[in-house]
Amino acid sequence: MAKILGGLTTSHIPAVGNAIHNGLFDDPYWKPFFDGYPPIRAWLDEHKPDLAINIYNDHGLGFFLDRMPTFAIGAAHEYRNEDEGWGIPQLPPFPGAPEVSWHIIESMVEQEFDITSCQELPVDHGFVVPMQLFWPGAPNNPDMPRTIPISANTVQHPIPTLKRALDFGKALRRAIQSYPEDLKVVVLGTGGLSHQLDGERAGFINKEFDQYCMEKIVDDPEALTKISRMELVEKAGAQGTEFLMWMMMRGALGDKVVRRHSNYHIPISNTGAGTMLLECVE
Repeated sequence: MAKILGGLTTSHIPAVGNAIHNGLFDDPYWKPFFDGYPPIRAWLDEHKPDLAINIYNDHGLGFFLDRMPTFAIGAAHEYRNEDEGWGIPQLPPFPGAPEVSWHIIESMVEQEFDITSCQELPVDHGFVVPMQLFWPGAPNNPDMPRTIPISANTVQHPIPTLKRALDFGKALRRAIQSYPEDLKVVVLGTGGLSHQLDGERAGFINKEFDQYCMEKIVDDPEALTKISRMELVEKAGAQGTEFLMWMMMRGALGDKVVRRHSNYHIPISNTGAGTMLLECVE
């Protein structure tokens, strides 16, 4: 039976990918951000997961405003990072796990979540940057597990509520745990935290709200479900709605978790940047 080891969260800002590419790990601007990841990598080295479920939001590469599924799950043998407007990425594909994907898709539909299944799915920085933060050099890192991308709509309103996101995660947990083969699984919740890229509030960051969310998501995620979608936009910014993907991750971990590590730093490319490691408790 598959076992969920824990959850990882991280912001997935495009500029982080450029900083990784240019080796800016000790640059004064970037160092406080990158210093948040070695403890999580050490945990991954110790536990060696077989599968990483990467919950992210597509930014117009695989989906756009004319067709934006609420929840989409990749069911491909591999996933390629395609051109987002900065040129064709020179990366090998990320290996998938289609047999697990189909099990999850079928289970989620049985649990009354309407899923868009994707046998082809290009992946953007929202997927790639977290993989490279947790497994440096990915997808060329031999310790990187196979992966399943799950895309959530945080762009085209109406977006899922935080309660719906948490409930999705709970259903995802049941789907993973019902998989009959022995697999060690980690679930990634990516994006956020507070930021707004356009309009009168461009550059908006809400440190107090970010830290409130990072605290509550550990032991009281249900409290966060009381935040409405409009309140989330008001307090986290138009793009801060990406926090719902952290909630999807949290739902997959079960009731009890232990916070093994967390880091928060501002600003990183006009974003409240956070990362966490939550380990499941049997």
